[in-house]
Amino acid sequence: MTTTGAHQEATDRAGPWWWGRRRSAVLDVGLGVVSALECALEGVRFAGNTGLPVPVGVVFGLVAGATLVLRRRWPIAVVLVAIAIAPAEMGFLMGIVGLYTLAASDVPRRITGVLAGMALVATLIVTAVRTEQDLSRGDFEPGPWFVPVVSVFMSLGLTAPPVLLGLYIGARRRLMESLQERADSLERELSLLADRAEERAEWARTEERTRIAREMHDVVAHRVSLMVVHAAALQAVAAKDPAKAVKNAALVGDMGRQALTELREMLGVLRTGDAVKPAVASLPLAAIGVAAAAAAAAGEDGPHIDDLEALVGQSRAAGMAVELSVDGESRGYAREVEQTAYRVVQEALTNVHKHAPGAKAWVRLAHRGDEVAMQVENGPSDAGVADMGLPSGGNGLVGMRERVLGLGGVFVSGPTDAGGFRVSAVLPHGPR
Repeated sequence: MTTTGAHQEATDRAGPWWWGRRRSAVLDVGLGVVSALECALEGVRFAGNTGLPVPVGVVFGLVAGATLVLRRRWPIAVVLVAIAIAPAEMGFLMGIVGLYTLAASDVPRRITGVLAGMALVATLIVTAVRTEQDLSRGDFEPGPWFVPVVSVFMSLGLTAPPVLLGLYIGARRRLMESLQERADSLERELSLLADRAEERAEWARTEERTRIAREMHDVVAHRVSLMVVHAAALQAVAAKDPAKAVKNAALVGDMGRQALTELREMLGVLRTGDAVKPAVASLPLAAIGVAAAAAAAAGEDGPHIDDLEALVGQSRAAGMAVELSVDGESRGYAREVEQTAYRVVQEALTNVHKHAPGAKAWVRLAHRGDEVAMQVENGPSDAGVADMGLPSGGNGLVGMRERVLGLGGVFVSGPTDAGGFRVSAVLPHGPR
């Protein structure tokens, strides 16, 4: 079996104990071995200077130097051990690496400064004593400035570089971690934004499909319902009254042509894409209903409030007893307001044809300041009139409510005490 690169990287990062990566453990163990050997060699000299047995000095050096393995886990302990064995002139590697690790770690800076100062003083004292001893054995006699200068340079050279390098590496590591966290956070935010954008796009597509279905229903249902009513009347009077049959046939043809004209206008708007782009690209979700109504009104010859009289006349021609009353004067409403008002009355009359054949209907239109109100009410169905058998999908009232609420209006519908049905709607002067 072969191992993938991702698995190999994960295996390389899974180090033992406190090491995050395996190569970090290998590096620390190698440094510990080198430090132990260094301290063991220096332990031989230390044993000779102090009169201890050589094996004792060697073992002491091995144990002290091996503590460098713990530098990532306990950097303070490593530095303290290096300071403690400084008088024995041991652990130079351990002191340098320990100070670097301490400065690069997350240990508070005040602790780092105190331990670095202790290491500096210890190195300064040991260097000064060792230099005095060497000068006392030789013939070289420099001035009194020599020992302090050498001690200062040696102590600074062994302390300052690892501390400064460790501070730089630690700051750089923390910066990289911060950038990585920010990148991960931005990636999560982008993922959330992409999900929200997808949801909004799907929501907009659903709204667009609903709007198209509503428009098709409004255009087709009313015209076809009237055509069915006239066709039934044509069938009933064809043999008795040929003149009336011809008139009904002409009405059926006119209604069919009007339905085809409105369908053609709607399909023309859909082909241009004007009905889809505003809803998806440039409008917030709260304005989708307004955009849908505005897009539906994009046709140049869309219905107006002034066409309600002709609409009522078509229902009268189909045999419905319907009265139209208008209160106030029209104030030139926005196109989507006029079309929505027309569609509400149209759908309400269509429902009367479907569900209450032979019933009398009243259409009331009122212009009130900054709003327009409409109401369509019908009485109970005439039991003596045959049902036309018109199908109903239950979408008429839903579509009217969506249209009115999309423009910030009020819609109410329900049965009356007299056994009929009432549909009422109030639309603002223009879209919110």
